[in-house]
Amino acid sequence: MKNIIKSLLLLICSVGLFAACESDTDNNPTFNGATKFVLNTPALATNGVYDLAHSDSVVFTCTQPNYGFPAQTVYKLQLSLSPDMSDSTELSTDFSSARIAAQADEISSTLTQLEVNKGKQESDFPMQIPVYVRLRAYVNTVNGALAGSEIYSNTVELKNVKLTFSLPPVNTPDNLYMVGSFNGWNWDTSLQMVQVYGNTSTFWHMCYIDDSGFKFNTAKAWDDNQIGYTSKYLTVTDNAGAGIGANADGNIVASNPGWYLVIIKCSVKGRDVMYDMQVNKPEVWLMGPVVGNSNWKELEEGMSFSVPSTADGEFVSPAFLGAVPGGDGDGVRMYVKIPGEDWWHSEFIVGVDGDKISYRGTGGDQTRVAGKVSQRAYLNFTAETGYIK
Repeated sequence: MKNIIKSLLLLICSVGLFAACESDTDNNPTFNGATKFVLNTPALATNGVYDLAHSDSVVFTCTQPNYGFPAQTVYKLQLSLSPDMSDSTELSTDFSSARIAAQADEISSTLTQLEVNKGKQESDFPMQIPVYVRLRAYVNTVNGALAGSEIYSNTVELKNVKLTFSLPPVNTPDNLYMVGSFNGWNWDTSLQMVQVYGNTSTFWHMCYIDDSGFKFNTAKAWDDNQIGYTSKYLTVTDNAGAGIGANADGNIVASNPGWYLVIIKCSVKGRDVMYDMQVNKPEVWLMGPVVGNSNWKELEEGMSFSVPSTADGEFVSPAFLGAVPGGDGDGVRMYVKIPGEDWWHSEFIVGVDGDKISYRGTGGDQTRVAGKVSQRAYLNFTAETGYIK
């Protein structure tokens, strides 16, 4: 009997709950897109000075948007140098209450970047400027922002903001990666360019360039920072008659497809990294007693490698004229010539790490590898492999 009564009570409650959901009552609020959202004017906005370098935070307050029911609201602070907010940038920090305490260092770096975007140099700082501020708000749910809940506040002017230069220094990159038709445009198998010993802002790699070309980047990614022929940060000098230019995709292409030594010198201009690329003949050389003498002469006549005609072909050395023991003695040493640099600043070996080409880069002396008279070195710069036999 008790079970029957409980079942009837549950049924009655369910019907009542269903009816309540079907009707609009005070206990069943309906979502209304907010139409008014006010950012209050801070006390210092007109006559005070915001000295960001000597502040921990800047506090703003606002009225909560009226969504028709209590809602978990996210507030985002936007800054601009223009009254119409046309160049507005939004801080990365989320705020969850109508009292927004924005970190002064984040405000400072954001405003510095906005001034740099307008052409200001580090020497132009410090400066005292007007800044325009507004808030963006939306209702946050487990599925993200609630559709139709976004609203912007009014804009408030902070007349006197003291701004020091607040961006980190710009340095030349530590890595450059090349991607192109030679590896199916796959960053996972991109060619990592080699830094020159003693000159970490200069990179090189042997590359097969055809009419579909290549791009390079500081990261292994299509992140909109990749550099092609049409980039404003790139200058190109074609020293090898490759016919370097651009295709419809802005790639660096060659009208005379083939192997070339690509050298990229990086420099910093203002807040930008500039790339000066030289395309040189694809010359690889033997060095040391393996050439049959002890002269250690650069560009020894007759000691350059043959150049393949295909992207997957092998560079092949002349037959060794002298035996080298490897180990603690002399070994088989190879290099490409970077103008203005000693040969050993761009040397490499094979036979130490399996069949991988081991580049010296910015490291010290490499392990010596033995070689016998009449042997040759074989190099595949696309796969970055090589062997001696």
